[in-house]
Amino acid sequence: MFTSAIVKTPCKNMVKGITTANLGHPDYELALKQHKNYIQVLEQCGLKVIVLKPDENFPDSTFIEDTCLVTPRCAIITNPGAASRENETISVGRTVKELGVQVEYIQNPGTLDAGDIMMVNDHYFTGISERTNIDGASQLNNILKKYNLTSSTIKLEKILHLKTGISYLENNNLLAVGEFLTKPELKGFNILEVDKEESYAANSVWINGNVLVPKESPETIKMIENAGYKVIEVGVSEFKKLDGGLSCLSLRF
Repeated sequence: MFTSAIVKTPCKNMVKGITTANLGHPDYELALKQHKNYIQVLEQCGLKVIVLKPDENFPDSTFIEDTCLVTPRCAIITNPGAASRENETISVGRTVKELGVQVEYIQNPGTLDAGDIMMVNDHYFTGISERTNIDGASQLNNILKKYNLTSSTIKLEKILHLKTGISYLENNNLLAVGEFLTKPELKGFNILEVDKEESYAANSVWINGNVLVPKESPETIKMIENAGYKVIEVGVSEFKKLDGGLSCLSLRF
């Protein structure tokens, strides 16, 4: 069960964020409304939400998940793979320390985006991607070992982040799309296959029995409901324009 979340309000400069989506520039005012609704949904799921102020120096900083992995035993400040995002970790690290959590760090030459990490009980799958390299994954593994946690890697072929294409919904159920449907590392899961037309919905989020799913994903929503979950639809169209999804917008712990 999760009890808390940390989010970061989008800054006006988000319109200059990194993107490959080709969906146009985000509408800042609509993004703010969607972010406030996202916070309300987290609270609806029983989480206490800490809201960090926007920072115009970092256009992508609302995607706070990439900067920190919070485990039940420690928090790991990452070293983001995009150069423009490196110093986003400073304010997040300060906030996590104030919560009294034990903090560890990924160091150069290792790079690690926590969007490439999926937690399954006491195990952490790490995607090797354009943003996360082998050195970063190795450092993560060594840190996790200190806390009696384990990890393993999955090589990404086409997708930006691991959790762009898979989401663990607990109870051995794994939402997956594209290349992740045939990864041997995932063969032990019950795969819920997301139709490629709704591939964005592969980034959904389990929180305390609820599953947050992007709006306009009717087939995925039906499949998740049929698997026994309560679905909450969340509008994140403006974040999709920046390659961001539901999990990217919060640290949940």
